[in-house]
Amino acid sequence: MARLTLVVAATLTNGIGHNARLPWRLSSELKYFAQVTSAAPAGHANAVLMGRNTWESIPLRFRPLPRRINVVVSTDRHYQLMPPDAPAPAAPVYLHSSLETALERLTHAEWLESPVHRAFVVGGAALYRDTLALPPGPGAFVDRILLTRIIAPEFAQCDVFVPELAQLGTPAWRRAAHAELQEWVGFEVPEGIQEEHGVQYEFQMWIR
Repeated sequence: MARLTLVVAATLTNGIGHNARLPWRLSSELKYFAQVTSAAPAGHANAVLMGRNTWESIPLRFRPLPRRINVVVSTDRHYQLMPPDAPAPAAPVYLHSSLETALERLTHAEWLESPVHRAFVVGGAALYRDTLALPPGPGAFVDRILLTRIIAPEFAQCDVFVPELAQLGTPAWRRAAHAELQEWVGFEVPEGIQEEHGVQYEFQMWIR
């Protein structure tokens, strides 16, 4: 596992959150996220790599995300992922104190219940920044971004950003054709600008 796919919804100014929450609620986008990150061949599973704040933003009843290998990165080595009285989790979940050790786990099939098909970075801002900074090479690095671009409104109240997404306008990153996006995810994806609850957005894929 040397390739990472970053999954993010961001405004035109790369805003991704406000008061530690999403400023929008788009059911179609959430369904897309779930389908993309869950789809894997028989005998394999996808991994979702996230920071502690992203983990805590998931409603308790949905933790860990089902049918996926959940990997949470937190500098607090004693952080408790699940309440003491919680039943056994329905999906594997691991805590790591660094990005390096989290990525190392994903490269060792013997450390996991299932071999990893694809590894997705799902937030938050610090983990997006750190994974995008990984240099291309034989080690793990981000070579694909599944971007839900929030076009309107501008959501000026955003207080969390991923400035590194500005590099999508450089020659290092190529926006894939919609047909390429559909082929990679393996299912039909709405094309062009979508609208839900007054929010306009578009599903995009960028590759380097």
